[in-house]
Amino acid sequence: MSRNDPIRVGIAGALGRMGGEVIKQAAQRSEFRLAALFDRPECEGTKLGEHPLTDAKHALTLCDVIIDFSSGGASAELAHLTADGGGPALIIGSTGFSQSETAAVLAASERIAIVKSGNFSIGVAVLAALVEQIARRLGPEDWDIEIFEAHHKQKRDAPSGTALALGEAAASGRGVKLADVEVGARARASGAHPERRPGDIGFSVMRGGEIVGEHSVVFAGEGEILTLSHSARDRRIFALGALRAAAWIVDRSPGLYGMKDVLALGD
Repeated sequence: MSRNDPIRVGIAGALGRMGGEVIKQAAQRSEFRLAALFDRPECEGTKLGEHPLTDAKHALTLCDVIIDFSSGGASAELAHLTADGGGPALIIGSTGFSQSETAAVLAASERIAIVKSGNFSIGVAVLAALVEQIARRLGPEDWDIEIFEAHHKQKRDAPSGTALALGEAAASGRGVKLADVEVGARARASGAHPERRPGDIGFSVMRGGEIVGEHSVVFAGEGEILTLSHSARDRRIFALGALRAAAWIVDRSPGLYGMKDVLALGD
């Protein structure tokens, strides 16, 4: 591919809401060319405008990069298939991965370049970088961390991939593993809420209406509260972030990258 040629982009999960938004945004930008659209195997041949859906294997031969907003299981299968074929690069925006599906994506990244993120918003990427820095400076003895998130009622995974990514950022800032300090919804026990332990990172979830995405990270200290928040008003922001990642990843070496890499949000 010449540097002057448009990036040939394929869309996995093309029939989904996010797939449709990525198609719309890519079609409006001269630096990209929609080279292949695909979804579930039984949908092959369905037309989206001028583009008939193809099968995944054929799509891989037509593209420089695939953008995938489908599901954890479908993304893991696609990563394995793409790695076996030696490319192209992958942008994965799916959430709700099991441990085995996450491991499959990681294994595939040893052979191809992958950007994986639970949220492709530029603002959320900056938020995560700030959360990590602040958590590094506000210690667990004096500052509690709680992460709040809200999404539309059709969203299945909870906490959201974005909330977990923010939790990972906070845990990384404190030099611990999220799995060791994560606390989900606080159920009542013997008429009282369980006591918070120092260092816990709590998660609170809401599902309702048509909420695109709301995330807040609260640092609660003695006598003061610091809140960092992000509000998504339009799904377009996720599509634009994924396209930015697609432009960045072309010709990158194999590896598993995130939006922190795409935006060069180092310490």
